[in-house]
Amino acid sequence: MTPDVLAAKQNPDGGWPYIRGVSWTEPTVYCILAMSAAGAKESAARGIGWLRRVARPDGGFSPQAGVVESTWVTALVALLPPEELGAPAHEGAIQWLLRTTGNESTKLYRLRQWLLGAPRPADQEFAGWPWTQGAAAWVGPTSLAILALEKESRRKPSAEISRRIAEGRRFLMTRCCHGGGWNHGAAEALGYAAGPYPETTGMALAALRGVDTPQVRGGIAAARRFLADSHSADAINWLGLGLMAHGEMPAGYSRPDGVACRTIPETSLAMLLGEVQKGRDVLWG
Repeated sequence: MTPDVLAAKQNPDGGWPYIRGVSWTEPTVYCILAMSAAGAKESAARGIGWLRRVARPDGGFSPQAGVVESTWVTALVALLPPEELGAPAHEGAIQWLLRTTGNESTKLYRLRQWLLGAPRPADQEFAGWPWTQGAAAWVGPTSLAILALEKESRRKPSAEISRRIAEGRRFLMTRCCHGGGWNHGAAEALGYAAGPYPETTGMALAALRGVDTPQVRGGIAAARRFLADSHSADAINWLGLGLMAHGEMPAGYSRPDGVACRTIPETSLAMLLGEVQKGRDVLWG
């Protein structure tokens, strides 16, 4: 895949759609990361210009120009280097992440549960990140927030950032499925063990780079099983990134014939995975 594939899909306003149509923050950020890594700076700069138009007064970013609320996509934007995004916008995104937790971790929610005499479930002990403010925390947005904060901590170490990274990683440990890997939410649902998904397993592993625990080792084993049978571009992208984070990508692996990237995020993530396989630290550096 080449930058020309993504450049041809860029909208006149500078952003990118999921497939076609209006621009959205998620595909735009992935495209900027991929284009920057490939040296296509002009297209990436136009994408940055579009992102600045969806910045919110609270420091976060909305998923699309017509949305007036900051959401999980702020973590994606915070992955961009401050020298490209702009220092004030980057700092605003980091501070939004530091302020945001799942609703079950807020003082008001915990006070209400205490007054009701409800015990705190083990998987609510540590704070993660939600898709939208006021909602519960989930594996996907928590993984992306950890990636953004970990990248920031290498640039500018901070006790508060380190604390939130550690808390988020503990959140992921409590959400690990019993057989290894992660799904979107909890290890159990309605009293039954819940199974993992390939995409979220890869995302969690990417966020847990450098961590060696039984949960991580179980996740790596699950990711390798998933990768052997995956025929989804999104699954292969995230499984690859997660396994590469731990140096566990199977030697000689190649995508199965006929696996096509259906969306722009899938195409850009495939390009990013290719850069990581070349030794470029585009997500964690």
